Amino acid sequence: MSGVNANSLLSPMPRISSRSNGCKRLSLFSCGVLASSAAVANPSRSSEERVYEVVLKQAALVRELPKRDGETALDWDKTIQNEGISDGNLLDEAYSRCGEVCAEYAKTFYLGTQLMTPERRRAVWAIYVWCRRTDELVDGPNASHITPKALERWEKRLTDLFEGRAYDMYDAALSDTVSKYPVDIQPFKDMIEGMRLDLRKSRYENFDELYLYCYYVAGTVGLMSVPVMGLAPESKASVESVYNAALALGLANQLTNILRDVGEDARRGRVYLPQDELAQAGLCDDDIFRGKVTEKWRSFMKGQIKRARKFFDEAEKGIGELNEASRWPVWASLMLYKQILDSIEANDYDNFTKRAYVGKAKKLLSLPIAFGKAVVAPQISKMW
Repeated sequence: MSGVNANSLLSPMPRISSRSNGCKRLSLFSCGVLASSAAVANPSRSSEERVYEVVLKQAALVRELPKRDGETALDWDKTIQNEGISDGNLLDEAYSRCGEVCAEYAKTFYLGTQLMTPERRRAVWAIYVWCRRTDELVDGPNASHITPKALERWEKRLTDLFEGRAYDMYDAALSDTVSKYPVDIQPFKDMIEGMRLDLRKSRYENFDELYLYCYYVAGTVGLMSVPVMGLAPESKASVESVYNAALALGLANQLTNILRDVGEDARRGRVYLPQDELAQAGLCDDDIFRGKVTEKWRSFMKGQIKRARKFFDEAEKGIGELNEASRWPVWASLMLYKQILDSIEANDYDNFTKRAYVGKAKKLLSLPIAFGKAVVAPQISKMW
């Protein structure tokens, strides 16, 4: 698996990759009933259409929030309830532990969360930790022992924590979070479905299949996170459009992870590139396993990078609609991940033997730029 990433948490939390110590890997049908894995409910439609149904369902949860004192239902700080797990000291400890995990494995993102309100910051940490633990099931040190049955047990545990039954302190933090924000269980279930795919699938015939995989392992993080991030009070964007932007960031991050890790995945016998597009470029799996950069490969990679950048462009449209205090980690994530694509180009498209990365100096330079983008008043709704 090419991994989850904390940088997707608008994503802002893409899918977490144990190899990179980060998370790798956003109109209605509000009454529709989705299958346990919503995106596979009707295989006759495209993956994009099926995922969009999930987006609509998440947006509907927000629209159904009661308005208070004339305020918009999107001002989620006003919707937090003092319910759920009652022992405040234990909850504080649970959230603190989540923060420690985030600080260790997603340092840049953790720094960005410091601008958020304490409630939102803690909730984002709880979501990050659950995503990381889920990814570790199939990408961690014990991955070789993980079976479909183990994932079934993990999904049952997820259902329990959504119902207020926590197995440990990390579960308690997430259970408390989902009791306070309009967070739905479906994206969490869909991420587990992405783990199931990694147990049985190592090739993707076309981009439609790959799109669904990227949604499962990274786009889901955006749907989990938007309710916690909150919308700017002055935003006039539709809720669906903001969720779509969050989805786009998760997809962009995951596609970037895939392009960065081509060589690493090939050494594990995996190819996360559309088979039909490889064939159209005159390439096949053997070319990837040989790991030789050719003009055909360069041309193919240029097209893949162009697609990823289009998703990043779509994601940018939604960041300014978020609550001001939530924008910095999202901007930082987007900017740093886009620079990985630049690094692939700088390596002459050799993602077989060279790992594209963003150096510490560039990261440090990006943070104040991202901060500036976050605090400068956005041109709300002009692009919607």
